[in-house]
Amino acid sequence: MEISGIISAIIIGIIIGVLGRLVVPGRQHIGVIWTILIGIVAAFIGAAIAHGLNVDDTSGVDWIEWLIQIGLAAVGIAALDRSSPRRR
Repeated sequence: MEISGIISAIIIGIIIGVLGRLVVPGRQHIGVIWTILIGIVAAFIGAAIAHGLNVDDTSGVDWIEWLIQIGLAAVGIAALDRSSPRRR
């Protein structure tokens, strides 16, 4: 992976994190930085899964890869939200 691919993965990861947070119902009690980090990790793992399933390089938009990444981000955000102590 080239440096431009890593930079684009980080930018896409930020978008994935925000979309993953929107998918999770209710209010999440985690910060923006955690959301971005989860999105970046979900983008990398989702890209690897899409590559393994051979759906990472299609003509047009890679909707299946995006859905995998957003789903992973939503799971990560929900898991971190449940594990963090609640502030009242």
